[in-house]
Amino acid sequence: MHIDEWLQAVPPGWLYVAVALVIGFESLGIPLPGEIVLVSAAILSAKGVVSPVWVGVCASAGAIVGDSAGYAIGRKGGRPLFTRLGRRFPKHFGDAHVAKAEAYFQRFGMWAVFVGRFIALLRILAGPLAGALRMPYWKFVVANVLGGIVWAGGTTAVVFYLGLVAEKWLKGFSWVGLVVAVLFGIATTLYLKRRAALALDERDLEGVVRGPVDV
Repeated sequence: MHIDEWLQAVPPGWLYVAVALVIGFESLGIPLPGEIVLVSAAILSAKGVVSPVWVGVCASAGAIVGDSAGYAIGRKGGRPLFTRLGRRFPKHFGDAHVAKAEAYFQRFGMWAVFVGRFIALLRILAGPLAGALRMPYWKFVVANVLGGIVWAGGTTAVVFYLGLVAEKWLKGFSWVGLVVAVLFGIATTLYLKRRAALALDERDLEGVVRGPVDV
């Protein structure tokens, strides 16, 4: 069962909780498909299954709370935390991934937390790594709150409105496509009939010029 099918089977109230929890745990540092769940929920909101406002609110809350918890864990565990995580989850917390994420933090500072919300690797590492690197908490909070709201709310809004436009376009396309298909079929039939008639005329003309064929 795909994620969107699973979400459709969940009652709306629990769907909001599921969105908040999945994104929250992902932001905490647990590799989960937070972005896929968010986009799927936003698509369902475009279909009228859930409210886009509540999807955005719950996703933002999950992102902010999860990142904050990740910051606290990273601050307490320090760099040894990533060594242990790297042994368990080398695909996400391997030395190369952590080094790359740390380079972002050293270069961009608090902006790495904000921008990291939009990048799969940093979305998992941002909170714990900010804490392990002892980023000042006020800087982390500002970047975390802004990043969580812009990413979660912005993604929900964009997918929601694109879904509405796509749905209207597809409804119109069902009629337009039918008309185009019919016209195309008629045009193709007429073209083939004309080509066949021309071919017959050319054969008749050749027969007249050459005369009767001897058997």
